[in-house]
Amino acid sequence: MIQSFSDHAANERTFLSWVRTGIAVIAFGFVIEKFDLFLTTLARTAVGLGSRVKTPRLSGPLGRYNGLAFIAVGILLIVLATFRFVRTSALIDDPQPHSATSVRAELIVAAVLIVLVAGYSIYLAVN
Repeated sequence: MIQSFSDHAANERTFLSWVRTGIAVIAFGFVIEKFDLFLTTLARTAVGLGSRVKTPRLSGPLGRYNGLAFIAVGILLIVLATFRFVRTSALIDDPQPHSATSVRAELIVAAVLIVLVAGYSIYLAVN
């Protein structure tokens, strides 16, 4: 039996949930990028048909970078989760007692995600 198995299992479950969240954020970024590409293609084909589709507000300067920002934050989530998983595994195996570390990294990543989602929501609501 592995020593501190329940602690290692909890650490792995936490790691996998962060990775799953990172993959979901990356997928959302891809959806945003594909939607922007769809709007651009729609505008080009509609112009060829004689009707004008006004999409510059949705695919404006900020619209081009929203999807990439979500993809970058998702990758950052996975990198941070991997770092914390390895560090926590080493701390679990260390016989010396350790105090609980702060949750500063998680709060920063959560704040960045909240700002991205709120910013994108406001951007879509205004345009």
